[in-house]
Amino acid sequence: MPIRIGKAGKANALNELGRQRDEEGDQDGALQAYAQASAVHPYWSAPWYNAGLIHKYRGDWAASLQANARAVQCEPRNEGAIWNLGIAATALGDWATARSAWRQYGIEVADGEGPVDLFIGLTPIRVHGDEASEVVWADRIDPARAILRNVPTPDCGHRYGDLVLHDGAANGYRLRGDREVPVFDALELIAPSDYSTYEATVEDATREDIDALVQRFEAAGASAENWTTSMQMLCRACSEGRPFGEGQHNHAAGEEPGTLGPWRIGIAAREEAAARRILDEWRNAISTTSPKATLHDFRCVLAATPRS
Repeated sequence: MPIRIGKAGKANALNELGRQRDEEGDQDGALQAYAQASAVHPYWSAPWYNAGLIHKYRGDWAASLQANARAVQCEPRNEGAIWNLGIAATALGDWATARSAWRQYGIEVADGEGPVDLFIGLTPIRVHGDEASEVVWADRIDPARAILRNVPTPDCGHRYGDLVLHDGAANGYRLRGDREVPVFDALELIAPSDYSTYEATVEDATREDIDALVQRFEAAGASAENWTTSMQMLCRACSEGRPFGEGQHNHAAGEEPGTLGPWRIGIAAREEAAARRILDEWRNAISTTSPKATLHDFRCVLAATPRS
């Protein structure tokens, strides 16, 4: 007797085929299998959700919104689909759908018609460039958007002040004081910053001198960071885990600066002339206490994207 497989069994087999193809890197084949599973069992949320994941990571936001909306329709308590629906709606500027999704998830969101205004706080975001990925701190302004507040290195392709869309699944943790906070991966750049990134090397200056330089930039509405002391190189396992406490890997330490440097300074400024002026004022201010302080190799390493 031939064995008959019911609709649920056939849909499950097709959904698993889709997962297998996705793991093998065949996303088009996976989407085809998920579509077949949905055709067999149209009220099952799993293949809709899985298709929505692929569309999310491809940045195909209209398709992601459609798939996740269908998954939520099939399973109103599917938290992953609800969240991804909110991300897709945010990417598309569909604020009515975004508000509805966040509320359905259980987040209190004020009424309105424009972008969601819900300041969540300082959050670590992993940004990705062609040459490197980097975890930077950012102001999270709603469940899926954040503004970068560190001065990233140019290798990650991002700038201070970039507005990014980010995922909602934790991919690592960092400490903020004594509290663990999740790291979220950036999905795409929403609005590029109008700050360019500059790099300078300073020698024969104390750490207190460098701290004073950073404060001068912040007081002027720009930003600066002592990359020599603020950056830590991590392997992927630690970056996507907990790079603190027991169980962390012993990463090779970079060359420690002497008490007078050299210091590698990252600077975010809208105008090169303004950055140079602040540097000149700082050198004049420390000329009596650190007369040998020298600025080397000041250059723009990542120009701001011109705005139309």
